Amino acid sequence: MQLVIISGRSGSGKSIALQALEDLGYYAIDNLPAMLLGSLVDELRDQGDRAHLAVSIDARNLPGALERLPSLLEELRQRKIDFQVIYLTTDARILLERYSATRRRHPLTRDSEMTLEEAINKEEETLEDIRDLADLLIDTSRLSVHDLRRRITDQVAHQRRDKLTLTLESFGYKRGVPLDADLVFDVRCLPNPYWDPTLRQFTGRDANIVAFLSSYPIVDAMADDILAWLERWLPAYQNSQRSYMTIAIGCTGGQHRSVYMVEKLAEKLAPSMGEVQLRHRELGLHYTLSEQLAAPIVNTSTSNERPETS
Repeated sequence: MQLVIISGRSGSGKSIALQALEDLGYYAIDNLPAMLLGSLVDELRDQGDRAHLAVSIDARNLPGALERLPSLLEELRQRKIDFQVIYLTTDARILLERYSATRRRHPLTRDSEMTLEEAINKEEETLEDIRDLADLLIDTSRLSVHDLRRRITDQVAHQRRDKLTLTLESFGYKRGVPLDADLVFDVRCLPNPYWDPTLRQFTGRDANIVAFLSSYPIVDAMADDILAWLERWLPAYQNSQRSYMTIAIGCTGGQHRSVYMVEKLAEKLAPSMGEVQLRHRELGLHYTLSEQLAAPIVNTSTSNERPETS
């Protein structure tokens, strides 16, 4: 049996994630009381016709049940049950906007005098232990419904427990560091194509930006250093039973230098990893580079229009 446990902040997209897994053939249960998890697994295993199970366990549970969840999961682990915990989070400001727009009540404001902001903060504290033991953290702050469904399909439903799923993500510091990043590298010290007006509109995937950045030895030196670090330590993370790893690389605007660096590193790592997930946050791109396709992806267009970011 393959068990996926979805948890996270209210309004972060847990229902969408659960529905995505249900569409992929998982037997899905929302708001499962945590103390029933073990008996549910036993029942479905005895029936033998449910190989994939997805459940949502979050702050709507009884407080005592949530406190017991880490020990319940340890019991499943001792029984050799294959499971993964996926935690969805969203920036608190965006949650405030979502609840204000939909006029829905936050679960913790029912039968309580807490304000919406207090409930959001309280929920994060309540779920802290679950977040700490999660196999995968997904920040949905800037994900559309379709983006989240694709993330669940690519990273969760197709996950193999004996394989590390590696994601390389470019981002712009002006919009904040991704909340789901495990490691962050800052490439803002590298030469910036933004200051050349003829290059400003392009991205790190375009041939002229590639030519600009690859002409500087310092860029290759940083790429080599990051690659050497990842090649040295990724096997150690995998050997520690790590299933997911998100490496975020940031520049000022997330358009040129970080995009170039992610593409370059993915090209080098795909042969040894089998495949690498690439995500360019500010460009709205998300795709997989496999071992068979590990070649430079370069857009040779010279009329690519992009917003003016660096």
